[in-house]
Amino acid sequence: MSRIGKKPITLADKVKVTESNGLVKVEGPKGSLEFQLPEGTSLEIADAEVTVNRASDHRSHRALHGTARSIISNMIEGVTNGFSKELEIHGVGLRASVKGKEIDLNLGFSHPVLHPIPESLTVTVADNTKIKVEGIDKQVVGQFAAEVRSYYPPEPFKGKGVRYVGEYVRRKAGKSVGK
Repeated sequence: MSRIGKKPITLADKVKVTESNGLVKVEGPKGSLEFQLPEGTSLEIADAEVTVNRASDHRSHRALHGTARSIISNMIEGVTNGFSKELEIHGVGLRASVKGKEIDLNLGFSHPVLHPIPESLTVTVADNTKIKVEGIDKQVVGQFAAEVRSYYPPEPFKGKGVRYVGEYVRRKAGKSVGK
């Protein structure tokens, strides 16, 4: 039995979980999310607890048992508290701004990079260099932050680029002059 999969998920007061034909719907104060349960897993909703069960000990059922439980747990966390990722831009002249439904990144290229913001996210930019991504779906928040970071990942020589807040960038020494 999966150690993570067999843990029950406790529900917050204002969260409602329903399941029909394998489609799990979680509603809370911040919004609602849906998830299709993988084949071989089922949901048991008791008083204030949700338990994910699997049909058999088949390898594919075991593999998806803990994953399904984690996704449902993250959905419940998302509709109650939400998720956020923070990015920071390092480098002279590198900056960002939100323009309507797009984030405008000036990263030292010959053109500005315009990246569309998904409907379910709110993106704010402070001091032209601090980007905060907030939303209820953990996967969408993380994917958007990773896409923004991928335009200019931090480079190891000067440390310039887009990085997560608290990310450690391992620095390298530059060229040494030989004698």
